[in-house]
Amino acid sequence: MVNIFGVVFLCGLALISATKYKEDGVLPEFHRVEQLRSLGLAFAGHLQDVELDELSVLDSRVPTAEDLLCLSDMNALMNGLRVGQYWALKMIDSWGSIPSGLLNGNMYDLGNFDECLNIRKEVSQSRAIQGKYCFLSVSVGAILGVEKGIIGTFKTATCFPASCSAAHMNTFVGQLMKQFLNASIPSSVMSISDSSCQTIESEPWDGLTIFMIVFLSAMGALVALFTLWDYCLGKNQDSLPVIVKVFSARSNSRALFRVVDTKSNPNVIECLNGIRCLSLIWVVFCHQYVMSLLSANINIFKAVSWEETPYASFILHGFFSVDSFFVLGGILVALIPLRLMDRTKGKLNVPLMYLHRLIRIVPLLAIAIVIHMKLMPIITDGPLFASGYSQKAMCERSWYFTLLFVNNYTDDKCLGHSWYLSVDMQLFLLSPLLLLALYKWGKKAAAGIFVLIILLSGCLFATIMVNEYSLILKNFTPLGMKDMYYATHTHATPWLIGFLFGYFLHLNSGKKFQLSWAAVWLGWILCLAMIFTSIFALYPAAQWSAPKLSTLAESSYYTLTRVGWAMALCWVIFACKHGYGGLANSFLSSPLWQPLSRLSYSVYMWHMFVQEVNARSMRTNSYFSNYRIMLNFWSTFGFTVLFAYLMHLLVEAPFGGLDRFLGPSRKSPPVVKQKSNIDSNLEKINVTTPTSTAY
Repeated sequence: MVNIFGVVFLCGLALISATKYKEDGVLPEFHRVEQLRSLGLAFAGHLQDVELDELSVLDSRVPTAEDLLCLSDMNALMNGLRVGQYWALKMIDSWGSIPSGLLNGNMYDLGNFDECLNIRKEVSQSRAIQGKYCFLSVSVGAILGVEKGIIGTFKTATCFPASCSAAHMNTFVGQLMKQFLNASIPSSVMSISDSSCQTIESEPWDGLTIFMIVFLSAMGALVALFTLWDYCLGKNQDSLPVIVKVFSARSNSRALFRVVDTKSNPNVIECLNGIRCLSLIWVVFCHQYVMSLLSANINIFKAVSWEETPYASFILHGFFSVDSFFVLGGILVALIPLRLMDRTKGKLNVPLMYLHRLIRIVPLLAIAIVIHMKLMPIITDGPLFASGYSQKAMCERSWYFTLLFVNNYTDDKCLGHSWYLSVDMQLFLLSPLLLLALYKWGKKAAAGIFVLIILLSGCLFATIMVNEYSLILKNFTPLGMKDMYYATHTHATPWLIGFLFGYFLHLNSGKKFQLSWAAVWLGWILCLAMIFTSIFALYPAAQWSAPKLSTLAESSYYTLTRVGWAMALCWVIFACKHGYGGLANSFLSSPLWQPLSRLSYSVYMWHMFVQEVNARSMRTNSYFSNYRIMLNFWSTFGFTVLFAYLMHLLVEAPFGGLDRFLGPSRKSPPVVKQKSNIDSNLEKINVTTPTSTAY
């Protein structure tokens, strides 16, 4: 999960400082800012009243070709405004102004992005004046001499000739501000940066971009070709060549959307599909709030009061959804290999196990990195999209850390949500040692794993206590995310609990537990109590007016809930498997979860891509509210599923099908083969443990 606390915290700091102001200082500050309300019209009037030689952009230096070209285009703009030429009026019309609703947190006026970029005025056969869209960043408190003003910093859209650089624009705007405020404004207070500017001209494609387009086109051609083969020549699906099954969209779609009746097989845990899908939806929903807070909202200050609502606890404590994935991963990493080891007398092909894992995970991850970096600017644009992908610089510096699955221990996280894959991969690499120990020493090894869980819980507790970390929004410590959330050694507890529970299920395979109604009710009461405690225990302390929670209390909370949540989830799985789940089992075990469960890895990889494209391509300000975010979530989630399905057909399924060519073919009796296939399907649909064919 992306650094949700870090993002919300940064927003929260601005919001907290904005709410702490003196009433008597608001009115004078507000009146002075209102003088600049019609910024674009003011600039147009300024240009009409000055002559070209008054636009000093040279600072007593020798003019360059860029300086002369900018001055020439500005002269054309001035003349165009005087005579009312359409293109010149559009350049001023596309400007933003001082955002209305500053006191409510509206820190953006996006102007008209497309109007600015589509301006084109032919001045000769070889050259035309085009628009350049930039943000003017204004620190209102510094302008007015207020140390901590309520208004803070806002950004408004400007539009200049594309030949002008940010330095030229700052000179023009500085002259305008001097006219209004009778004082020189330093660049640290009001400025335009080149990084915020955009023109209609796109950057030329580099080699990596061309390679990716060629690669995806080639994969699309192969999928189309073998799909036609499947439709036209594949009368019997069982007799199709393996290469056709690997690339055919028809064959892969049939496998993806197939609903399997597994009730007759006691080895299949049907409720895992529902738990996996609900955890995935929870992750995507939390990230939708993060993206909404990063968008241009007209009422961002509302997030202060929103954070104090009980509903906000579901978002602020969304990290438990990741713990659910770790539990599921631990269960399946223990359960399925141990069944295989029983049949092979303790033998486990570890290299092949690792190879299948890499085939399943790495191709889609590598494609995702490149598409985020290179293809996102080709797919979309927008006022907030000047710098391209938000983590582009990190990916350029440290993409290899992500592919090596160690980025959870680095500061640069290319694809922020990929830290989870790193933690899961590191635990998977250690799993053969635990599996062999369990097979050889049985319950003694299980006792050792139990001790390891206690030690790692103590490590988490000590880490928080010694460093005085806090993840409560008002006391948030960013370094705490790295040490107590991203780190494998402090986040391995849910996975190990799931691993032990998988071993328990393996030992009791085929056994029916007879529990009294009192025991069942007690189990569900404790389970639900643990779930609600994990989510809402910090709600009173999260109030802005509440006293600071002690480090001991926070350390105990995060240590115990990380264990308690995993144990509660294990009870849900146990109750559903043995017939004590009731309505919960009916819901979680529904066959309708199976297709989304198989697609969950692809959805997880692409959901933040779609969310960022939507958030940063918007042309108008949004409104922060739970209802609005829910509407955006469901539309975004639906499109994410479609995009994930496309990438599943183009990348995930073809590369995942390569395991058909690895290892000797297995021949087994019909009954055993049926069980193996069902277990394999269960494993393939698990985003955290896609290693079925290794077993």
